[in-house]
Amino acid sequence: MTLPLIRLEGEPFAQGVQHGELLRERIGHNLELYFARFARELKLSRAETLSRAERYAAALGAQSPAYHAGMRGIAAGSGFAFAEIAALNVRYELFYDEFADKPLPDGCTAFALLPDATADGHLLLGENWDWIAGVQGAVLHTTEPDGLQTLAFTEAGIFGGKIGLNSAGLGLAINGLTSTDDDWSRMRLPFHARCYAILRCHELDAALRVITGESRSCSANFLLAQAPASAVNVETAPNGAGVTGCVGGCLIHANHFVEPQALGIEERNIETNPHSRLRHARLDQLLGAQRPVTRAALEDALRDHENHPYSVCFHIDPAEPPEEYYESVVSAIMDLSALTLAITDGPPCQNAYVQHSL
Repeated sequence: MTLPLIRLEGEPFAQGVQHGELLRERIGHNLELYFARFARELKLSRAETLSRAERYAAALGAQSPAYHAGMRGIAAGSGFAFAEIAALNVRYELFYDEFADKPLPDGCTAFALLPDATADGHLLLGENWDWIAGVQGAVLHTTEPDGLQTLAFTEAGIFGGKIGLNSAGLGLAINGLTSTDDDWSRMRLPFHARCYAILRCHELDAALRVITGESRSCSANFLLAQAPASAVNVETAPNGAGVTGCVGGCLIHANHFVEPQALGIEERNIETNPHSRLRHARLDQLLGAQRPVTRAALEDALRDHENHPYSVCFHIDPAEPPEEYYESVVSAIMDLSALTLAITDGPPCQNAYVQHSL
């Protein structure tokens, strides 16, 4: 399997229309899957989900007119209702707010490697993105009105991309986090709209301001890097953010706060499902043992199965009910020096990396 590559250009509404037209079938699949998960896993009825999405979209229209226009474009191009498309685009807040009474589903192990830690002297960034099994995505190659290009993975129906890079050499990887302070009803600029804005920044400092410049509805982690040799990690709770740099040329992050006390927050149920800490430690161990890290060694590390199925290469746990299956949906390796994105469609142990370039 290979993720489709679609090319988008023009203003946000026009890009959204193209997205909706080209990915209509995948968007329909994701809507069916998500609304079933909203009902089964989050106990949210279709009516309540659409009501929350419409309320959030109204706030988003003032916060980011460009992102709101992109969502409207996807609805127009795909033929699905705007409220349905909005539900996909704010699904991070809807899901993570509802994880209060259960462990966060483990997933996403991200990394950054500075040039002095890699065999070819390039700045590398990426992750295994672990989420709901069966979610369908695409790679978007966009050309913005100002000439900036982006190359990013997105779920079909979600505007703009969230794991990717741009022609200014800036890249983004992400991890889900939860805290007891999370609350979707704050309706602050949502996670996916921040990802969209980050990938349209020309400078790392501007990308950091997108994350830290205002409060958030829910917690999240952002791993940023920019060529030639900069990388930072930003752990965020609704009302706090902590920025850390590389140690020994490497940054690793999974799905737990490394220093929750520094942000004055309490995580939700992380110790009842501690696989995040194991994945973090395992990828750090694998990359630390391979210095300088070759591309082959990096791919092998992302295919690692220690503590299977809750491994770096994350797999469905057959003991879980099918409606709660999670796995590595994509594995992404970005070369910010060469402006390339290599990505799999499914777990990297079973699927080849396909490379795209700016």
